[in-house]
Amino acid sequence: AEREDVDPYGFERSEDFDYSSYEELMSVYLAVLTRRSIKWSKLLKGKHRVQKNVKYLNRTFPDNIHFRKSSERSLLASLYNVLRAYGHHNPDVGYCQGMNFIAGYLLLITKDEEKSFWLMDALIGRILPDYYTPVMLGLKTDQEVLGELVRLKAPGVWRTMLDNNVLWSLVVSRWFICLFIDVLPVETVLRIWDCLFYEGSKILFRVALTLIHRHQTEIQTASSLPDVCDVFKRMTRGPFVDESHAFMQRIFTETGSLSRTTLTKLRTKCRAKLTEEES
Repeated sequence: AEREDVDPYGFERSEDFDYSSYEELMSVYLAVLTRRSIKWSKLLKGKHRVQKNVKYLNRTFPDNIHFRKSSERSLLASLYNVLRAYGHHNPDVGYCQGMNFIAGYLLLITKDEEKSFWLMDALIGRILPDYYTPVMLGLKTDQEVLGELVRLKAPGVWRTMLDNNVLWSLVVSRWFICLFIDVLPVETVLRIWDCLFYEGSKILFRVALTLIHRHQTEIQTASSLPDVCDVFKRMTRGPFVDESHAFMQRIFTETGSLSRTTLTKLRTKCRAKLTEEES
């Protein structure tokens, strides 16, 4: 029998979990999931172009029953196998912080080591190049790109960050390196990942910009670095991100246009600046 104190993915619920609100939300959202499942099935059958040092294992999802040694069907061995195989497959990357959470999420969904391995290869090798290399230049670049996008789309927030000497890497590095795992609710993360696999890394900026845009007034009233950090922690919790379907609709409307040309130019500019600073 299923345990009521864990969610469908095995994560333990807090003691003050609101079951009535959750049931009300899921009664609506299940219909959405069904419609999307049908759409994905048709899409995958009809268009092939859609294919558009492992020592932290015990720290991977400590609140998830599937990643405990004592679990009847523990995924720790599978997690080790996937990460070790990827380290051999891509020695330039090997193992990097954050990869255990990505592999762990993929195993929770696919329940299959080989599928998780190839999905991970698509993410690290094609969709997010240089995110998980030793110097993490791709990751650092995209954090700076986000700062440039905020300067263009929410200049008040950008000024507040500057005035309080808050580096973007301090408040959003986990967003990017863990692809919002353990940052946003599970259902919302899974919807983000659908888009990530389909249209690429641009979705990470849309999510980040939507969160910042929605909380820009709170950020602008912050008067110190701790205040800013506190707002960034709070903005990833609550009804706005819990209602995953509505949230995903908003990320395509609230932040305006975000062209690949713009991202390419900003990435080139930020990468050159970082390379110069580190040389």
